[in-house]
Amino acid sequence: MDSFPSFNTPTHHHNDDDDAFPQPPPPPPPPSTAPQPPTLSLLVPKPEPFWAYNHDDIGDQLDLLTEFKRVTELFQLAFGDTNVVIPSTPFGLINSANACSDPSPSADVDSTPQTQPNSSSSASDASRAIVPVVDGTVRVATRRKQSRQKELVRMMGLSASEEAQLREVLRRTRLLYDSLRVLTAIEEEKRVAGLAEATETAKAVKGRGRRLRGDLRAATLMRARGLWLNREQRIVGAIPGIMVGDLFLFRMELCVVGLHGQIQAGIDYLPASVSPSGEPIATSVIVSGGYEDDLDDGEVIIYTGHGGQGKNSSKQIADQKLEGGNLALERSMHYGVEVRVIRGMRYEGSASGSGRVYVYDGVYKIVDQWVDKGKSGFDVFKFKLWRIEGQAKMGSAILKDAKNIKTSESHLHCLSADISNKMESVAVRLFNDIDDDQGPFNYDYLARTSFPPFVFHQSGQATGCDCVDGCGDRCFCIMKNGGEFPYTLQGHLVKGKPLIFECGPFCSCPPHCRNRVTQKGLKYSLEVFRSLQTAWGVRSLDLIQAGTFICEFAGVVLTREQAQLFAMNGDLAIYPNRFSERWAEWGDLSQADPKYLRPSYPSIPPLDFSLDVSTMRNVACYMSHSSTPNVLVQFVLYDHNNLMFPHLMLFAMENIPPMRELSLDYGVADEVTGKLSICN
Repeated sequence: MDSFPSFNTPTHHHNDDDDAFPQPPPPPPPPSTAPQPPTLSLLVPKPEPFWAYNHDDIGDQLDLLTEFKRVTELFQLAFGDTNVVIPSTPFGLINSANACSDPSPSADVDSTPQTQPNSSSSASDASRAIVPVVDGTVRVATRRKQSRQKELVRMMGLSASEEAQLREVLRRTRLLYDSLRVLTAIEEEKRVAGLAEATETAKAVKGRGRRLRGDLRAATLMRARGLWLNREQRIVGAIPGIMVGDLFLFRMELCVVGLHGQIQAGIDYLPASVSPSGEPIATSVIVSGGYEDDLDDGEVIIYTGHGGQGKNSSKQIADQKLEGGNLALERSMHYGVEVRVIRGMRYEGSASGSGRVYVYDGVYKIVDQWVDKGKSGFDVFKFKLWRIEGQAKMGSAILKDAKNIKTSESHLHCLSADISNKMESVAVRLFNDIDDDQGPFNYDYLARTSFPPFVFHQSGQATGCDCVDGCGDRCFCIMKNGGEFPYTLQGHLVKGKPLIFECGPFCSCPPHCRNRVTQKGLKYSLEVFRSLQTAWGVRSLDLIQAGTFICEFAGVVLTREQAQLFAMNGDLAIYPNRFSERWAEWGDLSQADPKYLRPSYPSIPPLDFSLDVSTMRNVACYMSHSSTPNVLVQFVLYDHNNLMFPHLMLFAMENIPPMRELSLDYGVADEVTGKLSICN
C-alpha cells in the first residue's frame, strides 16, 4: 500500500478533432522531463467551507442533510444518552469538509462494543479502523476520533486472508446496518399506530408526523458508536473488502462503509485544507444521470462537473466554476489519482423512496478535462473517465443482463425454463455453459418439505388465531412469538429467533396476513447453474433484499432410525441440527446496544431428524457452502405444532445483487465422514 509523497503529472488537453471516446492518452514523459508536482505533506486540518452543490438528481427524496439531523434529534430523544452530538450547523453530523474533523471532541464515543458468546467474529472488529503499515500487512488499530482527514493511501499487497478479514468486517457492518434499518420499520409502524393516542411527550417530539427514515437512523446510531468504516485515512482507488458489483439500497450506507462520503453531493473529495498537497483531491463520484450533459458508455464516462443547476433540476441555469469538486477532479487528473465510480440506477427492486439502487462499478482514470457549452447554453466542466482494465464485470452491466435474461423467451445454454414444472409460483431455470452435465434432471422437484403423518397427529390440539382482517398485537399467534411480530409489513424478518410461529390452516386470518410469509413460497426468479467452483450453484435474476424470504430447504423427513438405514446405502441426507445458527446474526444489535440479548424464545428441543434429498429435492439443495454466507436458515412452524419438526426457511442476510451466488453455512461436519451436509 502506498502513501502519496509525489505523483507523475501527465497533462491532458481536449482536442476538438477527437472522436467521442478516443484511446487513453499516452504515458507521461520520463521523470527528467516531466513537470514535478508539489510535494504532498499532511497539513494541520482547519475548517473547510461547505460546497453547496447537488450533483445527483434526488427526485422525490427528502433533503438528506436536513433529514439526517432530524433523525439524529429523534434518536437522541428516543434513546437518551447515546453520546450523539446534535450539531449547530444545518448540515447534520457530517460537516462541511465531509467530517474532516468531528463537530466537537465529545463526538468521539468512548465505549467498548459488547460481543455475544459463541460469535464467529468479534463485534469490535467493525468498530476499529483498518490502517496500512509499512510491511504491507493489515493491522487493526484501536478506534480513534472518527475523522476523514489524515493521509491519502492506497491499499495494496494484501494477502488473501487479509482480504477475507476485511470482507468479513464489511459484511458484519452491513448486516448491522440492515438489521437496524428493518427494526426501525417496526418502530415506525408502532409510532404511526400510536399517533391517534399521542401523549404529551410524543407531541413534544418535533416532526412526529413525518416518516422515520430507517436508513438515516441506522447511520446515525452507527456513527455514534464509532462503527463507520474507513474513516482514519482517505483511501484512493479500490477499498479492500468492497467488491465490484456490490449493491447498496441507500446513499447513507455508502457513507457508513466509506465508499462515498457525501450524503448528497456526487463528487467526494479531500478538501484542500486537509489535503497532503494543499489542493483538493477527488476520490469517488456517483454517476446517476443527474446532469443533462452527462454521457455514460459504461467503460467510458463523460462526467459533468457540479454547480450551476436549478434546485431539484438537472438543467443548467448558470456557468460552472473550477472550485470544490470540479477542482478536485482536475487535480486528481493532474496527479494521476484514480476515482471510484458508483452508479445510481432506477431499479424495480429498490427499497428507497427514489426507486434507486447504487452499484459499485470499480475504479476509473480521469484522462481528460475541458470546458464546453452545455445543452442549456452555459459553461460546464467535463471530465473523461476511463475504466481501468483487469477489473471484474461492472455491477450495473450485470443488472441489465439479468433483466434481459428475464424478459427473453429463450437463452443460450438454458437447459430448462422451469425445473419445478410449475410447482413453484416463479419459474426456476437450469443453466449450464460449462459442460454436458444435466444432473438436476435426475431428481423429482419437491416444492415443500414432506413430513410423515405422525408429525401432524402428535402436534397436539389444533388451535389458531381468530383474527378476521389480519393479526394484531394481541393475536394468539403473535403471543406465541413472544408478543412481537416476526415480520415487517413488507415481509422482512425483524430478527432471527430459535423458532417462528406463522399463522396456519387453523387460523381465521386472511391469506394476506403479515404473519404468513414463508408459506407463500418462492417469489424471486432463481437459477440453478453449473459452476467450476461449486459443481452446481444457485443465483437470482432479481435483487434480493436483506431480510427477505427466499425459499424453503425442502426434502423428505426421516427419523433417526430411517436416516441411519438410508446412510448405509449412500443416500444423501441433510441434518438440520448441523446448520450454523446464523439466524442469531440477523438483528444482532450487540455492537450498537450493550444491553442487547440474543433471542432465546420460543425455544425448541434438539432436532433429531434428517431431510432425504436423494430422489426428491428443490432449488435450495443446490446452494453452496460458505463460512461467510449470504443466506441463513430460520426454523418456522405453520402447518402443524410439533416443535421437533420445523420447516427450514431461507432468508437473505444481505442485499444480494442479481447473478451473485447464494450460499449457506452448512455447519458441523459429519463425525464419521468429515463431510458437510451439502448436496453438491
